[in-house]
Amino acid sequence: MIQKLLIANRGEIALRIIRAAKTLGVETIAVYSEQDRHSSHVKMADLAINIGGGPASNNYLSIEKLIDVAEKHEADSVHPGYGFLAESPEFAEAVVKAGFKWVGPSAEVIQKLGDKLTSRSIAEKVGVPTTSGSPDPVLPNEDAKKIAKEIGYPVMIKASYGGGGMGIQVVRSEDELLPTIEKTSKQAQAAFGNPEVFIEKFIEKPRHIEFQFMADKRGNVVHLGERECSIQRRHQKLIEEAPSMAINEEEREKMGKLVKKLAKYVGYENAGTAEFLYKDGQFYFNEVNTRIQVEHPVTEMITGKDLVLEQLLVASGKRLSWKQKDIAFNGHAIELRINAEDPLQNFAPTAGKIEQLSIPGGPGVRFDSHIYSGYTIPREYDSLLGKLIIWGENRNQSTARAFIAMTELAITGVPTNLPFHRVAIANKNFQKGNLNTHFIEDNLILPYIRAAYNRRVAALFATQMKTRKVFLPIREQSNWRRVALKEMTRRY
Repeated sequence: MIQKLLIANRGEIALRIIRAAKTLGVETIAVYSEQDRHSSHVKMADLAINIGGGPASNNYLSIEKLIDVAEKHEADSVHPGYGFLAESPEFAEAVVKAGFKWVGPSAEVIQKLGDKLTSRSIAEKVGVPTTSGSPDPVLPNEDAKKIAKEIGYPVMIKASYGGGGMGIQVVRSEDELLPTIEKTSKQAQAAFGNPEVFIEKFIEKPRHIEFQFMADKRGNVVHLGERECSIQRRHQKLIEEAPSMAINEEEREKMGKLVKKLAKYVGYENAGTAEFLYKDGQFYFNEVNTRIQVEHPVTEMITGKDLVLEQLLVASGKRLSWKQKDIAFNGHAIELRINAEDPLQNFAPTAGKIEQLSIPGGPGVRFDSHIYSGYTIPREYDSLLGKLIIWGENRNQSTARAFIAMTELAITGVPTNLPFHRVAIANKNFQKGNLNTHFIEDNLILPYIRAAYNRRVAALFATQMKTRKVFLPIREQSNWRRVALKEMTRRY
């Protein structure tokens, strides 16, 4: 059994892993850059080591530094969390080579599934449905034109490696094709160190559906149902829920079996997620994320299973704690990603000091976060502040609870995307479950926020002052926005 765990990450996910480890009595080692000196994960770990020096974002990306910390402080295992090096086969290999347990799939599996062309090929071999696409990387030449014409426009140009929504461009005509291939290839080289791109059929306004699965070292695999992650901006998920309103029990069972088949085929172990596009009753394979996902709590809420704790058990060599028959789905859960982003400025990332924080409570409400009153948000890292997760007996109840929880959640001092969530949850199409990856644009969410802000700011500020709900002085611009938009949660 794992005894001493190095957590090669920061912020909310590092804190989440620490809590799971403490449940098992596992000692934890946190690492932090100078910018994260006062972060909650540093305070909560049994031991915290400063790996500062140089550009802040590079500290968590230094394999050499992380292995050195693990060796010096006698760790026996490493959990990569998500982001940073979580899907790096080089890091996974270095951890195992140094004699530590790796909390995740093997380097070989990460390599196979991290290459989108290889993962598409594997999916096809085991019968997982895919879209039409080029079997090999393409160059900006006549062959690419021929392939795109055979597939049929619109098509996507996608980086073979990488993730997080980066390295994807839509092409709607032949005139755009070659310049887009060239541009995307350069972006892929800069972002992922590999210029390879391929062509894939573009599905207009699909739903984004993903299946959570878990596997042990003995070949046992279970799936834990699907999550819907259709509400996105720039391919980045903002709202996730489970189960999906679009999927019936028969589809869930069929796709769950195929996902398990794929995992067994590659010899997968630990947590993973298979992502799909879904439209008109048809699934199309997208990719496999070889790590724990940001949105894993919604699955935990409807299954009652602790996925991070199970990761540690599986990495220790234990059999899966559950069989497929033990996975039951209860109720409905919604997760709202709370980001330090300004929806009035096209979700521009923000940084600064959190003046006051009010966390919601009540039945079925969970807030996974590393922030606190007085915490300074560094500008060097991802803008995620936390996740508000709400469970209900059904979707109507979870939506109502989410609505209430958002009126209780207050973060002052910096702009956040809370106004977006209040408007999105209030939207009639959201209420009905009419979702797709263009939900924000189709429902004019951002224009509505701007119009409502301009129309109501003065009146709402006066109202809030009378009811003593203002935390900060009028001069605080971020507070103006919070106050002006707080009441803008009526259903429309």
